[in-house]
Amino acid sequence: MTVQVAQVKIEEVNFDQDLFIDVRSPGEFAEFRLPNAINVPLFSNEERAQVGTVFKRNSREEAIELGLALYAPKMEYFYKRIKDLQTEMPNRRIVVYCFRGGLRSRTIAGTIGLLGVDCVQLEGGIRSFRKYIQEGLEQEAQIQREYLVLSGHTGTRKTEILNQLQNKGYPVIDLENLAGHRGSIFGYIGVQPNSQKQFDYLLLKRLKQLEQSPYVIIEGESKRLGRVILPDFLLEGKQIGERLELHYPFWARVEHVYQTYDPIKYKGEIQEGIDKITKYLSYELKEEMKVLLDREDYKGVFAKLLEGYYDPRYAHKFSSYKSQATELEFETLDEGVEKVITYIEHYKTMIKK
Repeated sequence: MTVQVAQVKIEEVNFDQDLFIDVRSPGEFAEFRLPNAINVPLFSNEERAQVGTVFKRNSREEAIELGLALYAPKMEYFYKRIKDLQTEMPNRRIVVYCFRGGLRSRTIAGTIGLLGVDCVQLEGGIRSFRKYIQEGLEQEAQIQREYLVLSGHTGTRKTEILNQLQNKGYPVIDLENLAGHRGSIFGYIGVQPNSQKQFDYLLLKRLKQLEQSPYVIIEGESKRLGRVILPDFLLEGKQIGERLELHYPFWARVEHVYQTYDPIKYKGEIQEGIDKITKYLSYELKEEMKVLLDREDYKGVFAKLLEGYYDPRYAHKFSSYKSQATELEFETLDEGVEKVITYIEHYKTMIKK
């Protein structure tokens, strides 16, 4: 007895209602996945590498035989796991996918289908989703929208202000949050970085949510956030957009950086970050930093980094903007949020004219 595996195209799935079962390895799943997908891997990372090696060195047939040998002992687990998910979410269609909609997802869909669990296979696998995202971003790049750019030196609480604005319903695109990286040499500390593919999906999702807004609010980021490269249309929007330059007291910035990166908890990571930029520091600054690090005076370390490295680099970047900035000074986060909101409300009346 055989089961005909039904397929659906990426345009036919419902990202909110369908139950996506990703049968790729845990490593593939961690890099990029469909929304709210559940990983039920056919192979472990090591098993996938083993099958791939046999495919390359020997033949497709031997790789398939090895794959079946690895899969056979797991059949009962797959059936019970997916059956349990169906029981938990009985009103959701099960969509099984792998990398390109090939043997892995067809094997699982066929097996559980034969055992009475209704499901469909995603045609083209995760590759079709990637293509869908790329085409969506290309379409977004053609849309005319205004950009309000929050810029300022490192430690000026831009991310916290953006978070509060978004919570209040303003059309914020929090690029650092989407990338899982804060942008500086320490930006990966305490967060989970996203891959380029996952970032692109999250960005497209946010842009779709804001499609009725005539403007968006972004932070004045550089082209790269960790492993992620921002699309050209956002970089162009940053260059020509209305700019709000935030000014926060120097020692308040130092305190904020200290609290954000928690050098007591992440001492090793802080040292690793400093090592990466040592070649860009003057001899005098390196010597001062060495003394401060030996004393574990991390507030002093961050102050020196702001003064001797980050602030001069920002001054250079500031001069490259094509638009003039409106200056905004504040002493506390609440004051900063209030002043930014006042400015946004004025800005909204201007773009309507």
